[in-house]
Amino acid sequence: MALSRRALLSSGLAVPIAAKLGARALADEPVTIRMGVLKLVHSITPYFFEKFLPAGYKIEIIPFSTPTDGKDAVVTKSVDYGTFGIAAAILGAASSQPVVVYGSECNKGMAVVARKEDPINSITDLKGKKVGILTGTTQQVFFLERLRMVGMKESDIISVRIGFPDMPGALQRGDIDAYVGAEPGPSLSLVSGVGKIVEYPYSTPMGSLNMILGTHQDRIKEKPEEVTMMLGLQRQASAYAMSHPDEIVAMTVAKLGLDKAAVAAAVGNVELNWEMTPTMIGEVKAYADHMLELKQIRNLPDFDTLLDTTPSETLAKA
Repeated sequence: MALSRRALLSSGLAVPIAAKLGARALADEPVTIRMGVLKLVHSITPYFFEKFLPAGYKIEIIPFSTPTDGKDAVVTKSVDYGTFGIAAAILGAASSQPVVVYGSECNKGMAVVARKEDPINSITDLKGKKVGILTGTTQQVFFLERLRMVGMKESDIISVRIGFPDMPGALQRGDIDAYVGAEPGPSLSLVSGVGKIVEYPYSTPMGSLNMILGTHQDRIKEKPEEVTMMLGLQRQASAYAMSHPDEIVAMTVAKLGLDKAAVAAAVGNVELNWEMTPTMIGEVKAYADHMLELKQIRNLPDFDTLLDTTPSETLAKA
């Protein structure tokens, strides 16, 4: 059976693109697309893809614990597409790994958190304190830039490497004095009464850029219509999720097993999106500049290879 008109429209694609993909819908078995996500509330959009998926396709969601794991899965083709932090994408591209950013997943979703009773109310109060940071992440780059902006360096704090899921517990036990976390970790510390927000670190030239959509260079070359279809799903699913915050909470709890109260509190600090706007491109380049200054990368990536705006521009015109 050919793709229905409703399926064509719900895919978010122009008719010529959907028509090219229609041949796959004739197959006896649906085409399975493997989508990597992180175990975070702001990586939840792909779980809503099923609502808008064209006939003939099936989405297999594969969760990862760290951005680097998600990016590496794309590079090794363990997944076809993935959503992870921009830092991981830049790290890979700067090392000549075949990763391509074809869309945006979300903005915001991060915070600097301290214990509620401690006299830590600003970034400068963290001097000499033990701060939990997951190296190689977007959060780390934002935090180090915030340190620079207030005249501090990483050596002014005691940096402790901790994974995102472990940060709230480490803060509660007193293993660390603060952490630079990803939602819903910060909100979990808030609703438990243990923590307080020191700041949401969105005042840098990187804005609130956080997670992106990535794929392998070969996928872009060999299946450009499918890439556009996937971004079309992101477009519709993110818009749907943002207009149904209760469903974001329910989906995150059901699929990732995260604390309901914390997820509900975290939704206000999450901006799900899809488009590669000029603002986003500028923030990516500013981000890479900061990573170079911090010596996290030895050279800037080839942005013409790393960033492919064609799917986004195609959908914006549809």
